Formats: sequence, C-alpha cells, structure tokens
Amino acid sequence: MSSLNALKVVELVKETNTNPTLNRRKKLAKKIDEQIRVATDASYQPTVVKWIKTDEGDKKVEQPKRLKRWWHTNSEGKTILTIRYGTKALELQKGKCAVELATEDELANTLELVKTAVLNGELDAQIEAQTAFGRKVKK
Repeated sequence: MSSLNALKVVELVKETNTNPTLNRRKKLAKKIDEQIRVATDASYQPTVVKWIKTDEGDKKVEQPKRLKRWWHTNSEGKTILTIRYGTKALELQKGKCAVELATEDELANTLELVKTAVLNGELDAQIEAQTAFGRKVKK
C-alpha cells in the first residue's frame, strides 16, 4: 500500500455535457488528417471494420473504405483544394469555397494550415452553417 500512497487519487467524474462545437472541430480535423495521409502516401487506403455473416456465424472483417480526395488538377495544371464538411465544400471566404495551389506538393502544408485554423475555431461559423443546412425547421 505504500506505493499507492505516493499517487494522488481522485474521484472519477464523467463529463456529461459535451460541447458540440468542439466535437465538430475534432471531426473535421480527423478528416483533414486523412486527406494529409492520402496526399503524402499514394498507397494509403483507410479501412473500416464491418460484421459479415458467414456459415460459421458473424465475423469481423476489415474492408477498404471509400475515400474521396478533396483536390483535383484543373486545365491550367494548378491544384484546386476544397475543405469538405459532410458532402459540401465549406465557404472559406464570402463566395469562395476553394484554395488554388501551384502544385500538389503544397497540399500537405496547406491542409496542416487549415487544420490549425479549424482547431483554433476560425471555421466554426462555416461548420455551424453547414450542419444547420440539413436540419428541419421546428414549428
């Protein structure tokens, strides 16, 4: 017992009221991390665990997850990057939803910069507008 006396033991209190804004930030930051991995490693393929039914019973199987890239190359050879939340691109400035990059080499650094902005709360208004888009209006 003398070993445990050196520790500061406290009561476990579970937080019940979570902040939805922080949850949205974390969700978008996680998706940006996925895009960074895709941009830096062409062989990266995220997986998802699914349950399938077999003759022996239910079984867990890892399957590749479909991942859509957030960027494309336009006819001028420049890379166009959009930041997506759900199925739509976020409006980064009034009327502008894309970032133009000279080459694909700038993708990882740009995504890191956007991730920092997300975690600092700079895109909270845009994320909130995006989540409110699909909600039903209460009467």
